[in-house]
Amino acid sequence: MAAILDSLVGSCAKKLQEIITEEAVLILGVKEDLRELQRTMTQIQYFLIDAEQRRTEESAVNNWLGELRDAMYYADDIIDLARSEGCKLLAKSPSSSRKSTSCIGRTFFTCIPDVQKRHKIAVQIRDFNAKLQKISELGERFLKLQNMQPKAEVKRVKQMRTSYLLEPNLVGKETLHACKRLVELVIAHKEKKAYKVGIVGTGGVGKTTLAQQIYNDQKIKGNFSNQAWICVSQDYSDTALLKEILRNFGVHHENNETVGELSSKLATAISDRSFFIVLDDVWVPEVWTNLLRIPLHDAAAGVILVTTRHDTVAHSIGVEDMQRVDLMPEDVGLELLWKSMNIKEEKDVENLRNIGMDIVRKCGGLPLAIKVTASVLATKEKTENEWRKILDRGAWSMGNLPAELRGALYLSYDDLPRHLKQCFLYLALYPEDWYMSRDDLIRLWVAEGFVEECENQRLEDTAEDYYYELIYRNLLQPDPQRFDHHRCKMHDLLRQLAHHFSKEDTFCGDPQSMEANSLSKLRRVSIATEKDSILLPFMDKEKIKARTLLIRSAKTLCVQNTIFKILPCIRVLDLSDSSIQNIPDCIGSLIHLRLLDFDRTDISCLPKSIGSLMNLLVLNLQGCEALHSLPLAITQLCNLRRLGLRGTPINQVPKGIGRLECLNDLEGFPVGGGNDNAKTQDGWKSEELGHLLQLRRLDMIKLERASPSTTDSLLVDKKYLKLLWLRCTKHPVEPYSEEDVGNIEKIFEQLIPPGNLEDLCIVDFFGRRFPTWLGTTHLVSVKYLQLIDCNSCVHLPPLWQLPNLKYLRIQGAAAVTKIGPEFVGCREGNPRSTVAVAFPKLESLVIWNMPNWVEWSFVEEGDAAAASMEGEEDGSAEIRKGEAPSPRLQVLPRLKKLELVGCPKLRALPRQLGQEATCLEQLRLRGASSLKVVEDLPFLSEGLAICGCDGLERVSNLPQLREFYVQDCSHLRCVDELGNLQQLWLDDDMQGVSELWVPGLLQLRGEDLDVYKW
Repeated sequence: MAAILDSLVGSCAKKLQEIITEEAVLILGVKEDLRELQRTMTQIQYFLIDAEQRRTEESAVNNWLGELRDAMYYADDIIDLARSEGCKLLAKSPSSSRKSTSCIGRTFFTCIPDVQKRHKIAVQIRDFNAKLQKISELGERFLKLQNMQPKAEVKRVKQMRTSYLLEPNLVGKETLHACKRLVELVIAHKEKKAYKVGIVGTGGVGKTTLAQQIYNDQKIKGNFSNQAWICVSQDYSDTALLKEILRNFGVHHENNETVGELSSKLATAISDRSFFIVLDDVWVPEVWTNLLRIPLHDAAAGVILVTTRHDTVAHSIGVEDMQRVDLMPEDVGLELLWKSMNIKEEKDVENLRNIGMDIVRKCGGLPLAIKVTASVLATKEKTENEWRKILDRGAWSMGNLPAELRGALYLSYDDLPRHLKQCFLYLALYPEDWYMSRDDLIRLWVAEGFVEECENQRLEDTAEDYYYELIYRNLLQPDPQRFDHHRCKMHDLLRQLAHHFSKEDTFCGDPQSMEANSLSKLRRVSIATEKDSILLPFMDKEKIKARTLLIRSAKTLCVQNTIFKILPCIRVLDLSDSSIQNIPDCIGSLIHLRLLDFDRTDISCLPKSIGSLMNLLVLNLQGCEALHSLPLAITQLCNLRRLGLRGTPINQVPKGIGRLECLNDLEGFPVGGGNDNAKTQDGWKSEELGHLLQLRRLDMIKLERASPSTTDSLLVDKKYLKLLWLRCTKHPVEPYSEEDVGNIEKIFEQLIPPGNLEDLCIVDFFGRRFPTWLGTTHLVSVKYLQLIDCNSCVHLPPLWQLPNLKYLRIQGAAAVTKIGPEFVGCREGNPRSTVAVAFPKLESLVIWNMPNWVEWSFVEEGDAAAASMEGEEDGSAEIRKGEAPSPRLQVLPRLKKLELVGCPKLRALPRQLGQEATCLEQLRLRGASSLKVVEDLPFLSEGLAICGCDGLERVSNLPQLREFYVQDCSHLRCVDELGNLQQLWLDDDMQGVSELWVPGLLQLRGEDLDVYKW
């Protein structure tokens, strides 16, 4: 509680310091009262450290903290109230009288209501001052709380963000053997009706990690018609679980289907087919016996892998083979510690071996405990003295905690800086095994006031650093399928830890399970229910103190618009994906609102009163298909930081978005021609972005409606802009005119991004030439670049110059027939470049849907021999001419993944690809039907997947390749020189032609090569 209180007290004190000098508060005449309140808060803050240390042993101290918590939440509300009422009075007062609290220039009778308001607020503040003073005296005189200065916290956020994020693999021979045994067991029983395998062990011991290795093993894939990974958890939902299985099986379902309807769909989908399902974290056997057993009975064959903490659950389900995962032996635990910290140097291993072994013993052989402790150690110096300090911390022996949360898990929480503790505790609002979005968490943390201000950095950037630090500390598990880790989930034990420390004011579950009086104590409520509607316990609205209400449900919940009348203290209101349709005018009275989310709801309009929400920071209106206009009142939201409109068909907007100077996140900005005489228009002029200097994310749509600007600096001066989407509208019937094409080229030419941009996406651009700035070193910070459906451009821009580009996606470029040397920086007639490296950091290159692309080369054919000579290691070709050798151009030196899909006319891969792409791990080819040869790729290591390449005749000289997948390649008659191949995957159509070369591979590799059906 003290972590939350410390932050809340500090936040209130800071707000008081800011508002004391604000004109809107001065007009109330309460300046001295607020100063006294600030002094009391500062004094109380020094008691919190001692109170936190004593609260578990002394109930009186714990009660004092509870009383203080309620008082501080009330103080936060008073600050909002003072600001709100002061702004209203300020708007009424003549400018000449604003510095006084008099009613000069107004009649006596019109002054009376304002005087009454001032008096009412002043009395509230003074009464609260007296109450807070009593709380302070109680702590100091009767509880004898010590005045302790907080230790200065060393800010490590930037270091964390840029540090190497490591997810340790399985360690230990026993675990590797268990993995291999269970994979073989699954395959051996793949034709049985419903073969059940169990993995049993205590929480955090590594059951899920082992199950993931089995589920992702390439030997498993291809053996079953359907596969699904299902996180069951303690409070699972029948509906959500069935929907997740159907989603994994590729079966469509409606939002409001019943359990019976979903079960029938599952039975039909699986009929006469086979499946492999992992049921992870099962607590009760009924998930199988009552829910899944009957619908899965119609399958021809299936294997169910269950992970659970309890033997009784496994036996009740009827598992036929059980793998127990035990605590790690000390030597294996030490190996995990080194891997988790990326310690490889023999000197470090030797110097830290003894203290490392002591730490592993302290963790009791629990892998999760070792990993989170490793993350704590990683923030310290690699010395025995520093590690000994961690080992001697009192947090290891913290009492009054559930047994499974003691020791290393509590240490990982205790070691968090204050600002991260409250962000971590906030995650208890999410149901078990729920995937959390990075961008959602960032907005929520900012709206809740958790993010500390840093010089020259937006709050959202700081919050993003918090997110990645929690990942680095192993307190969040990133989704490995996402390139930039923008989705994550939380281990159930860590969620349990967050819940334990936030349970006094946080609730996640079905609100009908709450008692009425508990709602008066709760400040944050997350609704996760199987019901069809939200029903809060009945009580007077004055007693409902909830500041946060989130909906986290698999269903579309019915929400009555009366909800806006019963939440007077609400700050964060997320009604996304609910059935809400009408928003009443009374929403304007919710003066505390910071975040309002109506994403994917059926709302059709916003009331004018929304302009009264002076504290609103985030307004989400994405995917609202019935919403077509925004009210003029939107431009009054002076503190708004995000406006989300993506996927909403807005065609009427008010003038004046440029007045929202705090906006830094604007998605779905509809461009329009504008109308100088009207208050509303069909879209905003692009020039209206000129005043929005804080923008860090911008998504512009309907750019074909823009007019060329008088300046090229519309975006270039946006020094915080990190993400930019530029989108045109596809012409529904006939192509754009020549005038339209020339116009869009001019518009894009003027949209020069700033040098700090990191993520750029261009969609449906119909010009014939890309803007010149796209192929220059101007975009020095760009990491992610996507060119989507730019089907009129004949040439790709020379992107080789982008020094930090990591991910490049080109999708839909119908006019491109050739990608030549200019793409990689080899100018015509000169195979060398003035720079030594092209695409120096590119890791993923994805090219889709280029139906007319024929040729791909790094150098002109006539220059290939010259390039080869000039590339001699000793530079002898130039020395013979009497010239100094020039540096050889490197191309794609870090490329790991190359994917070509839907390129039917492409005749060959570049000859130089094999020599240049020395880090190439994966190559995927699909629908490249003119490709005849894939050969001479000496560095391709992990996998080659080829599908639907009818013209392919030969695959050869891939000496490092370990896995080869081939499907629908009927003319592939030669496959050789694959000396390291371990797995070969063939579909049924390849069985005949593969007889020409499979025997040769088997003769070459013997028992080291496994052949599977794909």
